[in-house]
Amino acid sequence: MTVRVRLSQDTASVALGGKAVAHALREAGVEIVPVGSRGMFWLEPLLEVEATTGWIAFGPVAANDVAGILDAVRAGAPHPLSLSRIEEHPFLKAQTRLSFARCGVVNPASLEDYTLAGGMAGLKRAIAIGQKATRDEVLNSGLRGRGGAGFPAGIKWNGAADAPGDVKYVVCNADEGDSGTYADRMLMEGDPFLLIEGMTIAGLATGATKGYLYIRSEYPLAIAAMRRAITAAEAGGLLGASVLGSGHAFDLEIRVGAGSYVCGEETALLESIEGRRGQVRAKPPLPVHSGLFGRSTVINNVLTFAAAVTVLAKGAEFYRDLGFGRSRGTMPIQLAGDVKYGGLFETPFGVTLGELVNEIGGGTRSGRPVRAVQVGGPLGAYFPPALFDTPFDYEAFTAKGGLIGHGGVVVFNDTVDMAHQARFAMEFCAVESCGKCTPCRIGSVRGMETIDRILKEPDGTAQMALLRDLCDTMKSGSLCALGGFVPYPVLSAIDHFPEDFVAR
Repeated sequence: MTVRVRLSQDTASVALGGKAVAHALREAGVEIVPVGSRGMFWLEPLLEVEATTGWIAFGPVAANDVAGILDAVRAGAPHPLSLSRIEEHPFLKAQTRLSFARCGVVNPASLEDYTLAGGMAGLKRAIAIGQKATRDEVLNSGLRGRGGAGFPAGIKWNGAADAPGDVKYVVCNADEGDSGTYADRMLMEGDPFLLIEGMTIAGLATGATKGYLYIRSEYPLAIAAMRRAITAAEAGGLLGASVLGSGHAFDLEIRVGAGSYVCGEETALLESIEGRRGQVRAKPPLPVHSGLFGRSTVINNVLTFAAAVTVLAKGAEFYRDLGFGRSRGTMPIQLAGDVKYGGLFETPFGVTLGELVNEIGGGTRSGRPVRAVQVGGPLGAYFPPALFDTPFDYEAFTAKGGLIGHGGVVVFNDTVDMAHQARFAMEFCAVESCGKCTPCRIGSVRGMETIDRILKEPDGTAQMALLRDLCDTMKSGSLCALGGFVPYPVLSAIDHFPEDFVAR
């Protein structure tokens, strides 16, 4: 009897030797079911072998482990890399997996697998209840955009639906560029049909007939996975002139970015899709009124569209009952940096930062004390352990001078130099600025120079006052969040770690 195995084809698995493991499995005559990652990156490459008692997991697996694992499975004997049933692992068992429920389970290239695992339920319900009721479900669920600002998705969709014009667009922002984030990539590589279903629901709800998926060029495996899925979706009637026989047309096209961080800003992204340099547009008009090619456009990110599928499949009330405060539903939190259990953890809003780092993440991998945690990408604030009681919630983080952003959590141990981290934020802004507005373009360079002077002068009081004033100018005067959010890491580093801002 042929042995069947699941092997992650996710970028993380491939980077850690997954291709060599796959070659060894093929040499052994094993049937490989390609799957995405379960988000437990310290166990990649993760291998699951079908046995009489279910799927038995092993990890992290190297190519030279394959023969021994197969022998152990056939003999019913123990193996040092055995993890038993992976669903029982504490890291997975503690999660509320909605958007990532199928990742690591289904073949991402198979529309049949997706449907058998519960896919299409959200789209079928959206077709059945109609446009307005679909938008009402999204609005009543409390779903907020998972890209950073946390703007209610239902309000945005209603704005697009009410906007005049026969031609409208849906755009997915998959230009995932924040440090410590990989949820978009993981979902596109592990469950691409979920994103297609979510974008199609948005198209039906707003009257849009065309969607654009903007993916960063650094994600070649995600791009390939989405292209395969779109082809399969077109053949299976999920996309095309009549979506699932509804009479509503919706087509999807991929556009690949060129590596610009600022193209994660929605209007710069639109400029890029239209074939121009990625520069930020002045607002108003908002994209829902005049967006792509001057038409009404809904722009959300991967996680928002994925969550919308759950809302439609399970109902607004189910989704609204999860979460904390005004932050409803689940958030795929990405743990990175010096952390023992780095990976993706999907949970309802409300878990504290300390629980994420010390309990779920297991503390530092190095064994050194945690000194700072940056949440929300390179423009997110640095939180010291004294703020670890902060719940993961948009308003709670705002009240502490931080932001959730795309849900990336990067852990730093006690060897980090926070003055250098503050300077890096200014340098990052200078490199990635589109150059359109002066506070961002010039302010970031002046910021680097000012921090350099603080670290050289015996008395940096005047320079520190100048740096704070510069941050205020950048926050208030920048055209978009790139320059406007740089003060978050800079000021939090100054406020929480002032001892690092002294002459060297």
